[in-house]
Amino acid sequence: MKYIPLNNGTEMPVLGFGVYQIPDHDTCKESVLKAIKAGYRSIDTASAYQNEVAVGAAIKESGIPREEFFITTKLWIADNGYENTQKAIETSLTKLGTSYVDLYLIHQPYGDVHGSWRAMEEAYEAGKLKALGVSNFHPDRVMDLIVNNTIKPAVNQIETHVFYQRKEDHQFLKEEDIVHESWAPYAEGKNDFFTNEVLQAIGNKYQKSVAQVALRFMIEKNIVVIPKSVNEDRIKENFDVFDFELSADDIQQIEALDTNKSLFFSHRDPEIIKWFSTMIE
Repeated sequence: MKYIPLNNGTEMPVLGFGVYQIPDHDTCKESVLKAIKAGYRSIDTASAYQNEVAVGAAIKESGIPREEFFITTKLWIADNGYENTQKAIETSLTKLGTSYVDLYLIHQPYGDVHGSWRAMEEAYEAGKLKALGVSNFHPDRVMDLIVNNTIKPAVNQIETHVFYQRKEDHQFLKEEDIVHESWAPYAEGKNDFFTNEVLQAIGNKYQKSVAQVALRFMIEKNIVVIPKSVNEDRIKENFDVFDFELSADDIQQIEALDTNKSLFFSHRDPEIIKWFSTMIE
């Protein structure tokens, strides 16, 4: 496993297992157990996913010491603000069955994120959160958080895939010593991702799948990836990406796929912000 150093001295596996859209307890628990069996030690969940209990149960059942895992969870928008965040952290720790999480992210860049960050800094100092970060923050919002608080974010988890490579965001995060983490590394299958001719041709060279090529592309750029699957064969396949390297020509071809546009929605769209605001009440 390749590890990425965070700006507070800890390290994060470059490949983790995501559990977004697996709310069913038994399905999520079994999927995490399959992932652990395949070799994953980084698990990415969130309070909004409604499966922290299942993730915690799987980790406990695995019999592997807690310190060998890197657990990420996230603060949902309805819980932002200083006091709400204090409560949300304790709730997540209880559901996960652990005394600390390795990475805690603000899930959305709206509402009282500064109040939330103060509560997160206190929990960090208390050892309950080993690293702090954000999700879905554009560079201006990241910088606003940096200049108005004591602890700099260690990670920014943002939509990143071959069709939306976030090159400017990546450069900004690199300059600020913040790790770039991808959500939706397969673009959730949009744009005919799994039948893309460029990715297929490159995969054929190495006897690898389209998914493996896409993961490898980001890993080689030091972007953390957290693919999700409930299928055991695909879980294993997603983990099998450390035995080949892309050529400069491969990388150039994949970079040409970038449209520099979200395939979901813009976090800067006023209507999207208005919609998210209904969740704060």
